[in-house]
Amino acid sequence: MSLQAKHRNLLFLAASVAVLTACGAEEISSPGSGGNINITNNTPPPPPPPPPPTVVLVTPAPGCPTIDDSAGLTDRGTITGPTGTYRNCELPARFTRSSTLTRIPGLLYSLGGRVDVGTDRGAAPVAGETPVVLTIQPGVTIFGATGVSWLHVNRGNRINAAGTASSPIVFTSRDNVLGLANDDSQGQWGGVVLSGRAPITDCTVAPNATPGSVNCERQVEGATDPALYGGATPTDNSGTLRYVQIRYSGYVLSGNSELQALTTGGVGSGTVIEYVQSHNSSDDAIEFFGGTHNAKWLVFTGADDDNLDLDTGYRGLIQYVIAVQKTSGAADSIIELDSANANENQTPRTWMRLANFTFIHRNAAAGNQAAMLLRGAADATLVNGVVTTPTACLRLNGSNILATDPAIDKIGAPVFRSVAMACGSTPFVGSGGVTAQQVSDVFNVAANNNTATLSPTLTGGFINGANETARPAVDPKTVAAGFDTTTYIGAVKDANDTWYSGWTCNSATANLGSANRACTTLPTL
Repeated sequence: MSLQAKHRNLLFLAASVAVLTACGAEEISSPGSGGNINITNNTPPPPPPPPPPTVVLVTPAPGCPTIDDSAGLTDRGTITGPTGTYRNCELPARFTRSSTLTRIPGLLYSLGGRVDVGTDRGAAPVAGETPVVLTIQPGVTIFGATGVSWLHVNRGNRINAAGTASSPIVFTSRDNVLGLANDDSQGQWGGVVLSGRAPITDCTVAPNATPGSVNCERQVEGATDPALYGGATPTDNSGTLRYVQIRYSGYVLSGNSELQALTTGGVGSGTVIEYVQSHNSSDDAIEFFGGTHNAKWLVFTGADDDNLDLDTGYRGLIQYVIAVQKTSGAADSIIELDSANANENQTPRTWMRLANFTFIHRNAAAGNQAAMLLRGAADATLVNGVVTTPTACLRLNGSNILATDPAIDKIGAPVFRSVAMACGSTPFVGSGGVTAQQVSDVFNVAANNNTATLSPTLTGGFINGANETARPAVDPKTVAAGFDTTTYIGAVKDANDTWYSGWTCNSATANLGSANRACTTLPTL
């Protein structure tokens, strides 16, 4: 080989080495690969998931505040549940001076037993008297420390429990604080009772007294010590309940003597009851014994007996009511109106005037046999309603409920207007001298736009759908001027109507809005 050729081969070899040196080991194609070059991109690994949110538990307030009442609050130490640890400040057995329960982070108020607001000032107001007023600030939680704890506002005194939509006032049980309450819990403490001086019937303290007079008085059901109500002051004022939850209440003292979530006795029209939820009462959601007060924006969930129980001469106006029964367990009717007894002809006569209601009745109602029981010669006018039930919708008991008698202020048979019902195979039940056909005739008055064959299209359990929206409505002011004018049946017009949300609590019985917490936990504002 010539020197020139050797030089040429050396140059070729050097060039080849240079090319190989420029390539990494992973970039050299393997034998048999056809000489393809594979390029690998080194993608960084994904970031780790964020840590779970830190659960901030409540820490106890350092002590109990000073209140105006001379007895003061009793520091019961702390109580701990799933939401944290709280200072437990027990209320005095009786408030003798007007006092305020302030909202303090990390503090709960408790009822050690029966707690009275003021003492009974009698059936008649006295010039210059000063009521004891218990003021409860928005966001306050009060729990019954025993199974028989209850709060009683005596005649001539007042409660000022005015919560807000974002900071409701909660009355509940000790088990709820401890995290032991569930969707079936009930009857864990007494409830809230307001006693007033408005007219009532069925005088039990002095049976010979004239009904509706200052001498006609009754004892609060479920109370072992005196707790009287009744008088002759229709405009009496027992205070304010607004944006309030009452959970897991009700207890039975003896047969037919129980406390409900909210009981009013002889409460007058000066009283404000608005935006109140009763949840899982072991008896009725509410019961009104006589009186003249109105009630609006009510939510009843999980009552174990009736939801709306009215008797002994109640004559107020009730508007916007959602009532939903539990899906299982014993329960009775949505409405039980008046009681059949020897005093049916007394006046003032019970007259239920109810507008804009949605009743979701889910159980057999073995006791009352229907979603709504009207009896005892009471009068009733129901407008703009929706009722669903797997059983009978309406039962009328006692032929005198159909009567008209001006001498005893009996206006006639119950009136239904723009009420749509989805019932079981037998929509109407009659008893006590009333036939099922008579009940049907009372409901199906041709001009009143009622139906017992509604195909429900409710959304969320109680919000009007297409079929409810299509039903004609009546202006409730044609029944009583104190009602609001509405243009729809049911309690909730549509998905944009959310008056029930934010201040209530959710359960398996009813989801009342994404802004709510579960009823089984405490609000932590």
